[in-house]
Amino acid sequence: MDTYSATVSFFQDGGIFMYPILIVFALGIAIAIERYIYLTMAKTTNKMVWKQIMPMIKAGRFDQANTIINKSRSAICKILSYGMDRIKIARRRDDLETALEEGLMEVIPRLEKRTHYLATLANIATLLGLLGTIMGLIAAFTAVSNADPADKASLLSSSISVAMNTTAFGLMSAIPMLLVYTILQTKTTEVVDSLEMASVKFMNAVQEVKERADKK
Repeated sequence: MDTYSATVSFFQDGGIFMYPILIVFALGIAIAIERYIYLTMAKTTNKMVWKQIMPMIKAGRFDQANTIINKSRSAICKILSYGMDRIKIARRRDDLETALEEGLMEVIPRLEKRTHYLATLANIATLLGLLGTIMGLIAAFTAVSNADPADKASLLSSSISVAMNTTAFGLMSAIPMLLVYTILQTKTTEVVDSLEMASVKFMNAVQEVKERADKK
């Protein structure tokens, strides 16, 4: 109960700027949770679909693989759908590679969507904290100038202590958001790298099937 009371007192003493910082922090947490769930599901779904499709592609069963690709909404299927559309008309490997790159260009922005907001929100939280502290100090010095000389020292120290609460809360909000931003960036990079690797393996598998067909 003492911890709860201290937290409430800390928040109330910080003044009005504590509320926008809290809103920014809550928005950042919401984005972080949504992005983490999305990226985790995207990574898991991509692996499951890839394990199902790859044997079909290696066996040359493109129509069967294309049926699964068209039914799935996963990122990897979105990319491979561009490749499947070009398999029959592509004469060179570069044509197939261009089609897959086009798919990657469409998928990557979806994976990176909203993640960059976390860094921005972290900066906003820090700046709001500093602004709250500055406004608190201005109010403190204004109040002290009209106070009794004997009470000035104690009044000033207590006012500064309260004014610093917004800076502290701003940093307490910004640091976790920056940490989560780094984690999500790393997770996004892993998903993008896996998609690029899958694209290369897809091209290699298609090339092998075509070479076997030409030898017959």
